[in-house]
Amino acid sequence: MNDPSALPDELVYSRKVLEMLTVANEYCLFLEKAEEYTKQELLTFLQKISPLVYLKAALLPDIKVEDEDATEHYVTEEQWETLFNILKNKFGADDEFFFIDLNEKSNIDPMKGSLAENVTDIYQDLKDFVLLYQNPQKRFKENAVLDCKRLFESRFGYLLVNTHTAIHFLLYKQNNAVDIF
Repeated sequence: MNDPSALPDELVYSRKVLEMLTVANEYCLFLEKAEEYTKQELLTFLQKISPLVYLKAALLPDIKVEDEDATEHYVTEEQWETLFNILKNKFGADDEFFFIDLNEKSNIDPMKGSLAENVTDIYQDLKDFVLLYQNPQKRFKENAVLDCKRLFESRFGYLLVNTHTAIHFLLYKQNNAVDIF
């Protein structure tokens, strides 16, 4: 469903795109200061922003791209490694979690995941979106939105859901042992 207030050729500037850009930027700016936060603060922030990222990405409009070559990636391997290591150290023993990957043939066997890796992968996709969208040429903005939508559908949407489940468990695990019946 596209933004009815935006003209078809101006979807790249629609409210839905700008809201996704805002949420993605908040996610990235917070994580760029991850060293300053405690594990609890990181988990609490991620618990609250992850559903927003998911929702805003799911609402991105279908954009027709005029020049598919007008794309760039900005997050370097060194930047990825730095953030990953900071988060891995912050999360410590709570970094690993298990999930069921529905894309696997035997989707009944749990797979091991890493909060730090997932959060950093999401950061990379969102930071590339934010930076590419900042290019003043419309063709780069179009590719930023298209890439973000595709990556959400194929990659970071899954990472958000799996990570959110693990974060919820970590934040409320002491309450999970309480018998409510």
